[in-house]
Amino acid sequence: MKRSELIWTLVGLCAVGLSGYLLYQQVRTISLDEIADSLGAITRLHWLLAAGATLGAYAALAWYDRIALAHLGKQIPWRFVSLCAFTTYALAHNIGASVFSGALVRYRAYRSRGMTPAEIGILIVFCSFTFALGTLLASGCVLLLEPQLIHRVADVSPRVSETIGALLLVLVALYVLGSWRQFKPLHWGKLHIEYPRLRIVGRQLLAGPIELACAAAIIYFALPTEHNPGYFVVFGVFLASFSLALLSHAPGGLGVLEVTFLAAMPELPTADVLAALIVFRGFYLLLPLALSLLIVLGFEWTQWQSRHKDSNSATPH
Repeated sequence: MKRSELIWTLVGLCAVGLSGYLLYQQVRTISLDEIADSLGAITRLHWLLAAGATLGAYAALAWYDRIALAHLGKQIPWRFVSLCAFTTYALAHNIGASVFSGALVRYRAYRSRGMTPAEIGILIVFCSFTFALGTLLASGCVLLLEPQLIHRVADVSPRVSETIGALLLVLVALYVLGSWRQFKPLHWGKLHIEYPRLRIVGRQLLAGPIELACAAAIIYFALPTEHNPGYFVVFGVFLASFSLALLSHAPGGLGVLEVTFLAAMPELPTADVLAALIVFRGFYLLLPLALSLLIVLGFEWTQWQSRHKDSNSATPH
């Protein structure tokens, strides 16, 4: 393991420990029966809506890969791309976006389709940038449209919120301008980055916010209707908590999401918020993780069978 990998692993473990301690301070008076009652209070319709939002989020994540492949001019069957993207993000969300999760799965999968290591590297960076672009766009819009929401996660004035939101949207606009006017490629060491075609950029600006909006909707549908602050508030808190979880490098944002949501939604009972986050972790993290492991095992089995068959056919009789 490289030193940087070890450092970020330690950072993630420290973040989990600190978040766990803060979370314990907030929920130590909550019983398991209260959380079970909150889960039981979720209606069947809302369970179905949360499941549908999960499908929408992972469909958008698969779109990330398809957009990147379109940028590279590669034609790969959508079913293969969807399974690869689903497995990649399910592992990365739970384990962490490291070489041992998402990048390795993509490399193994797309190499089997004839893509070069350089092309796969571009695809990985492109997908990460699509997510970052979607986060900037969605966060900028939330901070401008509802600047007072920032009080839920930070003690700053609405004017500062508007300023930050405007700066985020300016960054997005500069990227769009670079694509439209086809600015010179960016050079960063050995990395050579060209601006995508405007049509590709348009898809990026749709895919990122859609994925984030669907992920936030899972939590929104699992919250009770009484005292519910509304979807836009849930979306804004989700953007803040998910960004903090990613920055913390905590596996699955363990503890970070819970601490942020509990602090940002004091109007809701603690048990109800925890129940909604349990639903989110079940639908968005744990269930996809279990399915992704089966997909990886199936892929490796077919690859082993293919190699075994080729070696048998090459063996002289």
